[in-house]
Amino acid sequence: MADPITNPATPEAIFGKDAVTAAMADHVAIVGLADFITDAKWDRQELTLTVAPETIVAACEAAKAAGYNFMEDVTAVDWYPTEPRFQITYSLLSHTFKQRLRVVARVSEGQTIASITGVWPAANFYEREVFDLFGVTFTGHPRLTRIMMPDNWNGHPLRKDYPVEGYR
Repeated sequence: MADPITNPATPEAIFGKDAVTAAMADHVAIVGLADFITDAKWDRQELTLTVAPETIVAACEAAKAAGYNFMEDVTAVDWYPTEPRFQITYSLLSHTFKQRLRVVARVSEGQTIASITGVWPAANFYEREVFDLFGVTFTGHPRLTRIMMPDNWNGHPLRKDYPVEGYR
């Protein structure tokens, strides 16, 4: 078995939009989101599709139409100092196909991304959490306010450039 620290990819891993779409041309997610994919990865039996941030709502609607009927999670990663800085990750599940799908969009500091609460209302609190802890703004969100930190809190504590002891 490969060591995930020194060899993070498994031998059967496939990277890149062209390679993944060619190898998995009949996969329901590849077919359903073909118009939105900008990058792709297949590793450890998990499919990750990257889409442009301006197409996230349409991509989520296409995933839902393709059979991914359950939104499990919305989270973020701060890749500071890399640009685009934030990776917004949407974890989707198809009960019909018993498959998970990860849809990723990358946004820069100050860039907004549309809310998917119109597609999956359950995204409401997850998007608020990402807004609160990372400072990513979701346009069209019904109530984008802090959910974990006090309203008067300065900054976003899960950013990599946030001081360890907070702002003083």
